[in-house]
Amino acid sequence: MGPSEQAILADTFPPKKRGQAFAMYGMAVVVAPAIGPTLGGWITDNYDWRWIFFINVPVGILSLLMTNRVVEDPPHLRGMKGKKFNIDYIGLSLLAIGIGTLQIVLDKGQEDDWFGSNFITTFFIIAVVCLVSLAIWEWFHPAPIMELRLLKNRNFAASTFFNFILGLVLFGTTVLIPQFLQLQMGYSAQQAGMALSPGRFVMMLMMPLTGFLVTKVDPRKLIMVGFGIMSLALYHMTNLNLQLDFKTFVWWRIFQVAGLAFIFIPISTLSYVGIPMTKNNQISGISNFIRNLGGSVGISLLTTFLARQAQTHQSNMVSHATPYDAPFRNLLNGSIASMTAAGAGPVRAVQQAYTQVMGLIAVQATTLAYVNAFYVIAILVACLIPLPLLLKRPKAGGEAPPPGH
Repeated sequence: MGPSEQAILADTFPPKKRGQAFAMYGMAVVVAPAIGPTLGGWITDNYDWRWIFFINVPVGILSLLMTNRVVEDPPHLRGMKGKKFNIDYIGLSLLAIGIGTLQIVLDKGQEDDWFGSNFITTFFIIAVVCLVSLAIWEWFHPAPIMELRLLKNRNFAASTFFNFILGLVLFGTTVLIPQFLQLQMGYSAQQAGMALSPGRFVMMLMMPLTGFLVTKVDPRKLIMVGFGIMSLALYHMTNLNLQLDFKTFVWWRIFQVAGLAFIFIPISTLSYVGIPMTKNNQISGISNFIRNLGGSVGISLLTTFLARQAQTHQSNMVSHATPYDAPFRNLLNGSIASMTAAGAGPVRAVQQAYTQVMGLIAVQATTLAYVNAFYVIAILVACLIPLPLLLKRPKAGGEAPPPGH
């Protein structure tokens, strides 16, 4: 949908007004994710999570009606009606099977112990074979569904890599924060969603500013600033603990997405440098695809990283849970005293105390795993800060192409 929307705007508005059109489009794209977590949380808490999917039905019907009445094909497309198109069915099939099987591997890998499962191993092999075959097939096909030869352009290749990392960081942290709030802090789904929403509204307000700056300032420097802000925000989130209040999480998210606002539009601008206008749809399509793929990979990798790190920290902590360790002994004795004061018998008090202490160890181990996850992402983003200087700067006065969201 994203590439189609951008193509419609590019065909509808003249070059002088496209900047304003894409700024409005970018604001609308950001508003939806701002409302989504809170609305989805409210629906989950008060009704059932299945209604999150049903709510798309009236929206989809309204979109179909409005598209049918308002959207028109541009002249060059109307002139192509009735003509035969050579559809790359082999490329389309390889793409569908490869991405479909890869998504299953990413979604079920941690649950099924990754390559310890024959199911996961089989689907991974299918995914690799299909995607490698897809790359070879599309590279030599005269009318490919994905024109991978465009990656020979340095700017587009680098922008594609940046989009992948952006998807990984954005979608990954969008999962980490509400997950921590619900599982570790005891927040409801609605409250966790509300912690994310203010950040999206801030990003919406900053989009017009970024759209203005990209025509006045070197886009490469804006990207570097964006990566710097995001890295600092993620590093600041390594101060995570169970005593933080709701306001702190809101400000952390705002700090993080403030950096994203300086990245999206400049990256899209630079990705079109040196690319013929007839290939704009390919640029937009591949950019959106890679960003979403990065999101899937990021969520899967972070989920696995959290599980493995939590196990590691818990093992380290349990190794100190012995009668010879003074802090553990004091904690256990204090817990036994509390249970005894609450009316539990001597044996029961000891059992309950051990259960309580082991529960505390598990919670602290998981919290440390989240801290490690944010630290790794912060370092990853920090390594990207100097890379935009490798890109070619667009010519002064050049038309800014549609941003990919």
